Amino acid sequence: MLLQYYAGLFGWQIDANNPMEYGMVDTHTDKGIYGGIAHSDRGPSVVFYVDVDDPQTYLDKAVKMGGKLVMPVTVIPNMVTMAQFADPEGNVIGIIKSEAQG
Repeated sequence: MLLQYYAGLFGWQIDANNPMEYGMVDTHTDKGIYGGIAHSDRGPSVVFYVDVDDPQTYLDKAVKMGGKLVMPVTVIPNMVTMAQFADPEGNVIGIIKSEAQG
């Protein structure tokens, strides 16, 4: 399973104890990026998220540059505002605006 693979490879803490069994990655360092590991209709996948000031602006730009909308801007209260797009080769990328940014 991908959760154990990436946890063992990089020493990450991965918590999939949630209804979607989405593996939230915590690197426990100030290096690297946070992300998640999940199963999708396409099979297992690894998604990284880029923290931006305006997710809608970046989502629009990604689509205009040849990407495809995967998830519109979605607000998870007290956690994050997020969206996802597929790049021109089909890799899914997440963009977020953390609550800490306001």
